[in-house]
This record gives sequence, structure tokens and C-alpha cells, in this order.
Amino acid sequence: MSEADEKAATAAVPASPAAASATIIGGAGLSSRQVQIRSVIQAIGMLPVLIILAIAFHYLGEGRFLTGQNLSIVAQQAAINCVLGAGMTFVILTGGIDLSVGSMLAASAMSALIVSLVPGFGLLGVPAALLTGLFFGLLNGSLVAFAGLPPFIVTLGSLTAVRGLARLMGSDSTIFNPDLSFAAIGNATIPITSGFGIPVLAIIALVVIVASWFVLRRTVLGVWIYAVGGNPAAARLSGIKVWRILLFVYAVSGLLAGLGGVMSAARLFAANGLQLGQSYELDAIAAVILGGTSFVGGIGSIWGTLIGALIIAVLSNGLTLLGVSDIWQFIVKGLVIIGAVALDRARLQGNART
Repeated sequence: MSEADEKAATAAVPASPAAASATIIGGAGLSSRQVQIRSVIQAIGMLPVLIILAIAFHYLGEGRFLTGQNLSIVAQQAAINCVLGAGMTFVILTGGIDLSVGSMLAASAMSALIVSLVPGFGLLGVPAALLTGLFFGLLNGSLVAFAGLPPFIVTLGSLTAVRGLARLMGSDSTIFNPDLSFAAIGNATIPITSGFGIPVLAIIALVVIVASWFVLRRTVLGVWIYAVGGNPAAARLSGIKVWRILLFVYAVSGLLAGLGGVMSAARLFAANGLQLGQSYELDAIAAVILGGTSFVGGIGSIWGTLIGALIIAVLSNGLTLLGVSDIWQFIVKGLVIIGAVALDRARLQGNART
């Protein structure tokens, strides 16, 4: 590589995630303050929608939504999607996709339940689930990073194959463990006030969100992830090991899917390879895109993913309180996903004109 090529490639890779976002959306000439303002807008862009939905459901539901007990339920319902959405954010920031997180969650939950039934080794179900998710995530990442296969095709195949493996693990039946040693993960609540407590599931989700924010916004690794999503060729020319970044983000997605499996198993005391985790990947993708992360890669915020996951949980909870059937809830979720993609397209077109 010539010296001129090295300089051009280095200049093409932003020095920070915020600068990466500004470069991708056509704002390379913006001041640092303008970049920060845009980053804040991207992070809180859907927050007004979340607040409006919560208020609307509260009044339409005759004051039942904004109660301590119901908000605790909403937090619990959003927790698993937050965890899966965090892993999905890492992947989509690189311009990829992971359609297999629901299947990996199911396989991980099956691992957790199977190991938990071994006398004296119940707690080992947690690391067993995490390792199961990590294994499948690394497998996906290897096929994308080394074989050069399209992420959509790889994870679409994994969605089916891993689901089949999950069914085989339990002989296509549901595994129960009423004496689950780590059940507190899914059902315990830390009391705050009378009638209101914070579910342990929600605390785990928040820890995952904070840890993800730290990696993406406060480490060199985060800069590299944004750079790979913004311009893989320039990132490669600047010396970034793109294959390592791709392997890392899919491993994170698999590991967090494994954590989601632990959370699901702990909440239900059971796992089923056929039904558990179905459509979870769609909820995770919708949360990420609603939160402002772009399908093209290089643009996004983990806090936006949190808001997106809360919007989906509020929709599900609010519609249930209003007596809306599951059929219509699926229709609404589908429209939300379409709307999220349309919003992403409009956002990119609008930024390109600035």
C-alpha cells in the first residue's frame, strides 16, 4: 500500500463513534458541537413517542397503565428484548443482521434446563446457556468473516438449523424444572416503594445496556465497530482487522442470546425448542431500528435501542390492557417494523440533504 493510500484510508476512518455517524450522514464538515447535538437527537429521537404512548394507554385504559405494578410488568416484558436488541445493535452497526437470536435463545434455554436437572449442578445451567449462545454466535461470525457469506443468508440458515437443534435437545418436548436453582433471575423483584419494585430481569437488561454503551462509546473497539459499518474498505486499509470486528459482534449477539435464554428459562421454569423465542428476532430488529440505528451500518445508539424496546413492550402491554386480541397485536407489531424501516429510509434521505 502506498503512503498516499494509507493517509487517505486513515482519514476515512473517524476518530470517534460520533464522528463516524456524522461522516456517514454527510456531515463531515460539521463542528464537534453540531455532531454532539445530532448524536443526542439520534439517541432520544423516539423518546417523545414512548411518552405519548404511555400517556395514551393510561387514559384509554382507565388509569391502569401508569401504575407501579404495571410499570414493573412492562420493565419485565422489555428486559429480554433489551438484551437481544443490544446484541443486535452491535451486529447492525457493522451493516449486518442476525436473524437467529430467537433460535439461539431457545437452544440456550434448553441447555440451561437440561443442566439444571443434574443433581448438584443446577447453577451450571447459567454458564451452559451462555456458552451455547456464544458457540452459535461464533459460528455465525466465522461464516460471515472468513467465508464471506452474506449475514442475511447465514443467520437465516441458523434460524432454522439452531431451532431444529433446540428441538432435538429436548426430544421435541417441553422441559420443566420446578426447583430451578436460578429462578430468582426471572422472578425476583427488588422493592422500591409500596406496590412497586424493580424486576431483576430489568436490572440485568440495564447492566447490559450500560456495558454496551461503554464498549461502543468509550473504547477503541467501539470506534472500530462504527468504522467497519461506515466504510469496511477504508477500515481495512487503515489497518483495522475487519474479520475480528465481525467475529466479535456476532459473538456478542450469540452471548446475549444465551443470556436471554437464561432469563427466559428462569422466568418460565421451562423451555421448549419449538415455541420459545419465536419472532424474538423481529422484536429485537424493530427495537434497534426504532432506536435510530441504521440498516446501512455506522449510525446508531444503544440508548436508542433501549427506547425502542420499551416502545414495543408498551405497545404489547397497552394493547393487552385494552383487550386487543393477539392477532391484532401481531398486525400492529408488523406495521411498527415496516414503519421503523420507512423511518430509517427517511432519516437517511433527510440527512443526505444536509
